[in-house]
Amino acid sequence: MQTTVSHSQLVSAFVELADTLVGDFDVSDLLHGLVGHCVDLLEVEAAGLLLSDQRGSLQVVASSAERTRLLELFQLETNDGPCLDCFRTGKPVSVPDLSTEPTRWPQFTERARAEGYAAVHALPMRLRDEVIGALNLFNGTPGDLPIDDLLVAQSLADVATIGILQERAIHQSEVIVEQLQGALNSRIVIEQAKGLIAEAGGLDMDEAFARLRVHARNTSTRLGEVARRLVEGKLKVASVLADRKPEHTTVAGLER
Repeated sequence: MQTTVSHSQLVSAFVELADTLVGDFDVSDLLHGLVGHCVDLLEVEAAGLLLSDQRGSLQVVASSAERTRLLELFQLETNDGPCLDCFRTGKPVSVPDLSTEPTRWPQFTERARAEGYAAVHALPMRLRDEVIGALNLFNGTPGDLPIDDLLVAQSLADVATIGILQERAIHQSEVIVEQLQGALNSRIVIEQAKGLIAEAGGLDMDEAFARLRVHARNTSTRLGEVARRLVEGKLKVASVLADRKPEHTTVAGLER
């Protein structure tokens, strides 16, 4: 959990998200980067992201930890929870202490507390009147999230939303739909690839995903494409396990 955020860290995060506004970009990596930035920059322990598909159904597309992903899936299965309320209303939902809300979302509250979470804050991914998802922040101890953290999180979500929805250059709206659907479809093969890496390397699912993402970035390959090649046997698991995160990476000329 980050307690002191430097100016350069904030700049780096926003520059990385703003890069989606020009040229080609990887939607899956963008969304996983968004939840990663939230955990790195804000006073939260975990983050997850729900995104609607072209039929308006919510899907879990990114999470900072496996238990967070499972909790998000539980919300969808039970059709109940603060993150769903946020998506439906297009307004933030903040619960500093889940123990004070035993009847509002009874199943979610019980499951969240069992997973070790005591507070949740959900922020809409919204552009004007269009809501495409919800960014969800979790903490293991009760308490309000600092207002500055909420503002930063909403701003990160807003930039990511614009990056997803806005047409770039002369692209038509069909491209946006295809990108969104592609990100949703790729999550399935990504989960399969995570399982292969976890089994082969004796790793948990979080570390397996970290290795997958590092390999994608080191080889300048889309996350979904790396996962697909791994599942199809065109990429050896050993190659992914051998990759290590570089000590420094550069985004738009900024070292971070």
